[in-house]
Amino acid sequence: MWRDTGLRTIICLLVVGLLLACTGATPALPPTPEPETSGEKVTLRFLWYSDGGEGEVMRDLLDRYETVNSQVQVELITVPYAELHDTLDAQLASEESVDLARITDAGRFRGKYLDLRPYLSNPDGWVTNWPAAVLQSMRTADDPAALYGFPSQFTLTGPFINRTLFEQAGVDVPSDKGEDISWAKWVAALQEVAHKTDTPYALAIDRSGHRFWSLSLSECAHYVNSTTGEFIVDSPGFRKVAQQMVIWHQVGVMPPEVWVGKDGEYADAGTLFIEGKVPFYLGGSWRIGQFADEIGDRFVWDAVPTPVGECNGTAIPGGALIVALAETEHPAEVAALVDYLSEERIIAEFSERSLFLPAHLGLISKGLTYPRHNEVLNTFMAEIPNLQSEAYILQYHPRSFALNTAIRDEISAVLAREITLDQGIKNIQERLRETEE
Repeated sequence: MWRDTGLRTIICLLVVGLLLACTGATPALPPTPEPETSGEKVTLRFLWYSDGGEGEVMRDLLDRYETVNSQVQVELITVPYAELHDTLDAQLASEESVDLARITDAGRFRGKYLDLRPYLSNPDGWVTNWPAAVLQSMRTADDPAALYGFPSQFTLTGPFINRTLFEQAGVDVPSDKGEDISWAKWVAALQEVAHKTDTPYALAIDRSGHRFWSLSLSECAHYVNSTTGEFIVDSPGFRKVAQQMVIWHQVGVMPPEVWVGKDGEYADAGTLFIEGKVPFYLGGSWRIGQFADEIGDRFVWDAVPTPVGECNGTAIPGGALIVALAETEHPAEVAALVDYLSEERIIAEFSERSLFLPAHLGLISKGLTYPRHNEVLNTFMAEIPNLQSEAYILQYHPRSFALNTAIRDEISAVLAREITLDQGIKNIQERLRETEE
């Protein structure tokens, strides 16, 4: 049961004062929020976006919180994802900012977050629930231990297959016969499936630098200088994957309409999978609901483990963060709400009902039972312990969006034979330098 935060704070301060009186030490106390007028309800404004039906799940969880904490009301302000971060910028510049928000670009708002550590009931225990790299993504160099929020869910890149096409071709699904299947073995099997079923292409990959990261890290690419934190683009692993994609386009393994496009228009790789035009699609966990709705019973689809290269395989994490904002006038109430939303039982319910992957380490180790697509979701969840450290660093780097976009655009130009790979790498590096200015 949730207790009144103000009363708990007063009791804690009295105990600390008695102890310090015995030692003669001077207390270093956290800032104490101004007391609320008795009977006055505190309204917390929570900026939100939804990918699907998770907003309804969150509203239900908040309603239950309000029932127990009658002095708190949470206003859920839902905006389209495309407007999310610009809306938060405007809110932070206004006189009445929101108190907390669900975001995906942690680096953009560094320095604007509220440190929850002085207010959380068990901050040291709370830290152990989350990947360290995710917590670090919200910090600046001046606050190495601050706690600003938590990941409400993960998304992961990963491949889907059309099992029906494999069965029609009489070809075994490689990952059904063993673990750590290489890209080379997958492509050989996929080419056989495509040939035997008259399927136009063997595989499709989202036109995204984010997806390119997964392939290139598996081939030992490195993107971040461990000393300076700056991006490095030109590596043998990067070149190997770029050159492999050139070959896959030349021999017809990949559909040109996705990465090469026509007249500035690009096809959606996931749509090609839905239409049965490829037996293998590298996308991510966020597609599960769409596939269930749009594929229906036309064919059997499934998720499979990420293929491996010379440096094993890795998915790339993504997802959303729930962060507290320093502009709030109610830090203790915000912290109490964050404490509630980040409880293992609440994260489990939110994840299962929303069909999301949890970022809570305890839940990742235990697994979840989803009402739909349980095996597919748990296939993705099993990839989380195998994520390479650089996958986290890339995703949560303050300029990851710039790197993602530059790789996407320049690799497309290479595949379209508009520029050489050398020129593409040079262009990516130049675009990254421009973001530093």
